[in-house]
Amino acid sequence: MSIAVLRTADAWWKATPAGAIRLDTTARSTTELLADRAAVTAAAGDPVPVEELALLSPVTAPCRVVAQMTNFVSHVRDSGMDPATVPLTFFRKASGSITGPHGAIVRPEHVRFLDYEVEIGLVFGRTLEVGADLTSAELGDYIAGLVITDDVSARDVQLPKTQFYEAKSYPTFTPVGPALVLFEPGDAARFDQLRLRLWVNGEPRQDSTVTDMIYRPLETLRALSRFQRMDAGDLLLTGTPGGTALRAPAKPIEIIGSLLPPALKWKAFFRRQRNNPQYLRHGDIVEAAIATPDGALDLGRQRNRVETR
Repeated sequence: MSIAVLRTADAWWKATPAGAIRLDTTARSTTELLADRAAVTAAAGDPVPVEELALLSPVTAPCRVVAQMTNFVSHVRDSGMDPATVPLTFFRKASGSITGPHGAIVRPEHVRFLDYEVEIGLVFGRTLEVGADLTSAELGDYIAGLVITDDVSARDVQLPKTQFYEAKSYPTFTPVGPALVLFEPGDAARFDQLRLRLWVNGEPRQDSTVTDMIYRPLETLRALSRFQRMDAGDLLLTGTPGGTALRAPAKPIEIIGSLLPPALKWKAFFRRQRNNPQYLRHGDIVEAAIATPDGALDLGRQRNRVETR
């Protein structure tokens, strides 16, 4: 049975069916909490209702935040690419973009095309050295647990500038949590059963399972370890399913666009995108949930309001 850990400004908590139990730990960061696993196991006391807690991200900053690109078949097809040929690639996000599961997603005034991407986040429990020879049996040693993440993206920054780091690193652009679900023996075997869902104002936008994922965690960590060190408390986002607001244009339009100078191409592209109602706007409510059908692995549910500042 997996264990879910929650975080507030002044404490860590163990989620139970009866409520949340405060942990007896001095841990100030996710790294320190993972080193004090005994405090989670020994949690005892009177539970309090989870809904009374002001939950923060269970992944604390600073930390490394690494993300995979186009890692679900449905998202690759939405992007106009071939799933059989898409490479395993990564980009970085600033850990200053991390926010809590119920905080505001703040859209900068200059961003007009704000998008959502529900993703499974892998939280590291030990150092993955560059050049590590990772085996399937060791995967559970490196990954301490799972979290819900939303890779919020400013598409009008990302695409014309091919600038993923800026487009996905504004403050609040990575909602995380509510729960850090710590891996227990047998949980890894249920990873493929996880279902990712996202709603905007109650409307389903994304709904897929891990079976749609192209590169699984073992292959991903092997590729990442060729060049990137990861430490306990670091976060890896594993890609999003189809259903985001951004979609590739129809082939004839794409061909015509490829003949234009880049500035004109993107101006025309975003002129068409103005008619797309799925981009996030001020006041929208974004909700995300990830769980197995039987709830044995349940990462909880996010609820974030979009605000413009």
